[in-house]
Amino acid sequence: MTELGAGASGALRRFAGWVARGSLGYPLLEGIDYWDDLRESPSQMETLFAIFANNLRLDDSGEPTNEKYAERRAALWLHEYCTGSPVAGEPPLEPWEIELY
Repeated sequence: MTELGAGASGALRRFAGWVARGSLGYPLLEGIDYWDDLRESPSQMETLFAIFANNLRLDDSGEPTNEKYAERRAALWLHEYCTGSPVAGEPPLEPWEIELY
């Protein structure tokens, strides 16, 4: 059985902390109080975590190689969800990034 390693576990913990503290994607989401939006539709929290997890890549020893990138992709989605506008100059999310497993 394969277990989630310390590196991946730490990345998930840090991501949850950023979300909980309101500091996700800083400075991209600065000034956007996303908690009300997430409380109104809890399934959006699932989507937020799915985007992070779907983008997170691990090396052969289970250590994250792109944690900040995965965070940014999740933050870009949350920005668009809360404001109704994508961030200029950023590629749109692809269907595989939003997939719930």
